[in-house]
Amino acid sequence: MITMSSEAPLSKVIVALDCNNENDALEIANLLDPKLCNLKIGFELFISCGPSIIKKIHNLNYKIFLDLKLHDISNTVLKSINTIGKLGIWMTNIHSSGGKKMMLNAQEELRKVQKDCLLLGVTILTSLNDKDLKEIGFQNNVNNQVLRMASLCHQSKLNGIVCSANEAKVIKENFPSEFICVCPGIRALDDYIDDQSRVITPELAAQNGADYIVVGRPITRSRDPKNTLAIFKKEFEENMR
Repeated sequence: MITMSSEAPLSKVIVALDCNNENDALEIANLLDPKLCNLKIGFELFISCGPSIIKKIHNLNYKIFLDLKLHDISNTVLKSINTIGKLGIWMTNIHSSGGKKMMLNAQEELRKVQKDCLLLGVTILTSLNDKDLKEIGFQNNVNNQVLRMASLCHQSKLNGIVCSANEAKVIKENFPSEFICVCPGIRALDDYIDDQSRVITPELAAQNGADYIVVGRPITRSRDPKNTLAIFKKEFEENMR
């Protein structure tokens, strides 16, 4: 098992390594600074490189958010979370649509192998809007559905949720402050929104109560990733509640 420090990260910014090979991931990591950000490893990179990429990123002193959004029957998720817990990561997630039983079992299993790892529940993807939810079959709008799923996550003793910062305000109004909101879909005012739907600026995310923001392409595809990171970090952290 890899052992990492349980100390809180120095930064509230998580940079998404949205790439599909080790060389690109390490190149981006080396352009940034573990004192300025944490890193997110998602499906694409993890499937391409496997657990070895986690060790290599750890060796650069980054804290890692492993973003796999596990969503399966309870037993399958339980076994997967056991393996994930042995990787020494800082944060990971499961999908709240898997239900309360799945989430409860997952958090209990994770505590057995890595008690300091944060476990979050994914609510509604930031690429979806009210129309998309209606097509899927949800009766609630995005705001109400996120609140409902957040309630399930809290009852399941998860550490928090992944949601758009647009919904962070209502989460902070309804749950304890230690129930954290990790918020992707962050863009500067002049950024292209790519495949996102519910986007928000770092300043507004902070004012709404987001605990951490996840930023990918606006930083990793910029001409000067470290400087762009510093701008996002400053705007977010200076406006936090």
